[in-house]
Amino acid sequence: MPSNQSPLGALPARFRRARLLIVGCGDVGQRVAARLPAHVRVLALSSSADRRTSLRAQGMVPLLGNLDHPASLRRLAGLADRVLHLAPPPGEGRDDPRTRALVQALRRRTRPLALVYGSTSGVYGDCSGELVAETRLPAPCTERAHRRVDAEAAVRFLGRAGGVRASVLRIPGIYAPDREGGTPRERLLRGTPVLAAPDDVYTNHIHANDLARACIAALWRGKAQRAVNVSDDTVLKMGDYFDLAADLYGLARPPRVARDAARGQLPLGVLSFMSESRRLDNGRMKRELRLALRHPTVREGLAP
Repeated sequence: MPSNQSPLGALPARFRRARLLIVGCGDVGQRVAARLPAHVRVLALSSSADRRTSLRAQGMVPLLGNLDHPASLRRLAGLADRVLHLAPPPGEGRDDPRTRALVQALRRRTRPLALVYGSTSGVYGDCSGELVAETRLPAPCTERAHRRVDAEAAVRFLGRAGGVRASVLRIPGIYAPDREGGTPRERLLRGTPVLAAPDDVYTNHIHANDLARACIAALWRGKAQRAVNVSDDTVLKMGDYFDLAADLYGLARPPRVARDAARGQLPLGVLSFMSESRRLDNGRMKRELRLALRHPTVREGLAP
């Protein structure tokens, strides 16, 4: 889609005058910026001065600031009428001081109309393969997920206390052939094992381009103080996902091992993802954000 065409169709005048601040402008943030009409002014917060040239080349206005240094965020107050927060929490602890610092900065002057936060489906914890809607209470099993729950709470506080239309997107595994590490190909080439069928867990996915479109839809269509599962229609267990990818790429399917054996062969980070099983209900995404998936399943999204 050309950068001057909106994925949402005809836009009102207030959209054409919008200023969007992207915090955490990595792969998904750049995909969002590329899909916005030229009338939308995009500001991108970066902690690296070296990225300024690249961000400008993509039509964004770079702003130097660091979420780990709250004083550097003061200039963000009142700067944009919409904010997309995609920056990850710190790598340790159970809290997210970065999101709290951003929220404090945004409260200093005129608050944005809308804030969209990219969270994770990991906040639900292990659901034993059940279908999970947004009404289910978070039950994080890892510190990583606890940090996301803390960030969600800060975003909701800004929504309630500051009159901001806050949306929380709960995102599963992001993939795309043109995304660094965005397909299982390298893992398949390494021959990394997956769980045997009796021990396998359900996993969820979203194509990076569909996620970018969901972010845009939430910025203009999201309901106030609302969590939304952003996931495609795929219903696959993790091992079956890797089998499908292997078949699509003409590679050998990965070996299957029992969970006990996997504990001695796989890193703890990989094992943690193999300890949680859930199927995300994406009905709210389709109803409220009115998002029609371009890549409804991983079969379409991974196909060469």
